Amino acid sequence: MQLYNTLSAEERAQLIEQAGEKRLTLSFYAYAKIENPEQFRNDLFIAWNALGALGRTYIAHEGINAQMSVPAENFDAFRDTLEVYDFMKGIRLNVAVEQDDLSFLKLTVKVRNKIVADGLDDATFDVTNKGIHLGAKDFNELLNDPDVVLVDFRNHYESEVGHFKGAITPDVDTFRESLPIINEQLQKHKEDKKLVMYCTGGIRCEKASAYFKHQGFKNVYQLEGGIIEYTRQVKAEGLESKFIGKNFVFDHRLGERITDDIIANCHQCGKPCDTHVNCANEGCHLLFIQCDECHEAMHGCCSNECVDIIQLPIEEQRRLRKGEQKGNLIFKKGKSENLKFKKERNVFEEIVPVKVAKVTEIRKKKAERKIYVAQGEHYFTKASVAQFIIENKELNIGDQIVIQGPTTGEERMTLTAMKVNGQNVEKAVVGDKVTFEVPFRIRLSDKLFTIVKND
Repeated sequence: MQLYNTLSAEERAQLIEQAGEKRLTLSFYAYAKIENPEQFRNDLFIAWNALGALGRTYIAHEGINAQMSVPAENFDAFRDTLEVYDFMKGIRLNVAVEQDDLSFLKLTVKVRNKIVADGLDDATFDVTNKGIHLGAKDFNELLNDPDVVLVDFRNHYESEVGHFKGAITPDVDTFRESLPIINEQLQKHKEDKKLVMYCTGGIRCEKASAYFKHQGFKNVYQLEGGIIEYTRQVKAEGLESKFIGKNFVFDHRLGERITDDIIANCHQCGKPCDTHVNCANEGCHLLFIQCDECHEAMHGCCSNECVDIIQLPIEEQRRLRKGEQKGNLIFKKGKSENLKFKKERNVFEEIVPVKVAKVTEIRKKKAERKIYVAQGEHYFTKASVAQFIIENKELNIGDQIVIQGPTTGEERMTLTAMKVNGQNVEKAVVGDKVTFEVPFRIRLSDKLFTIVKND
């Protein structure tokens, strides 16, 4: 019985590309009393693994919090694995604004003390006494009320690239830090102001709204489903988006574009930019904002020291980072001494966005994907001809192809001519043995892929 991953992220990425299947990135959460989190965790892992679902899920006695990547064809079956549990019947699945087949590359289901690290003692207040939930239309209308105080309960690296107009954006590294800060700053407005809060998918506000009601705030509201669901409703109902910029997400994409407003800057040169990257030096891995020009000049690194390190042999890099604990530093980009143009923001500061005609993003979804087609069968040395057996999809003249293997590496070419049974053909189908000239030697372990450009 498989209860843990057996493939590396690299192996999983290759399998996804070979399959050529469309995947959906989604998230969901539910607060509920779970008696045996460990058993619940194992049951979900077995069910999800069978469906090819990937992602990161936290389970605790208080509920479940998940961010997932699911094959599109298995979406309904995935929902069925949730709805067998009473507390998840009819659960809302927040489907991502932008899709990337490689958003998650492992299935991780962990048991934790809490599904969100909030630092609160739940026994001291009624966690079910939550704020009033608002859909996108009602949320937009309420923001016109002069008595509203709008608070972003995400972290500084999230709100820096996108937030609602006029929102208070605490300069904090974690959710738990924001709760006492906001509570202290808004003490005098407990009764005369409407406290309206939002986060990425809604889960942080579920706990925060109950906490602030316990602290004596009389009028507490929260955005139903967070920024993700708000954006879906805005598009579906033709509403104005009062959220500007990008919505930071905790997967490979690192962000979903909501509007073309750029409200952040490159941390290395200062030009308008909102593309998050992780430093290419694995021993650093710092999260920061980097424009295309700096990305090229700095080789994806945050400092010259890291550029020097990534040019060392891989074994030497591993030796240098052995035993280093960088987990707590990854998200502290605003405090890094390596970054010249880091922002020192007051939480009440209003940021003027920059409009751009075309947004380019380093970490946007891949511009292409590889689809597995054929397995290497033979190489005719004298004629420099390769033979492949078509196992998946058809192969056509004019296709952009990749021949890949452990010895061959990755070779790309355009298919201009090929034969099946000695006859020139325009198309080869599953079962055909196809031959064509190649300027390199192939091996039996080589695989042939076609390149498909994403829109």
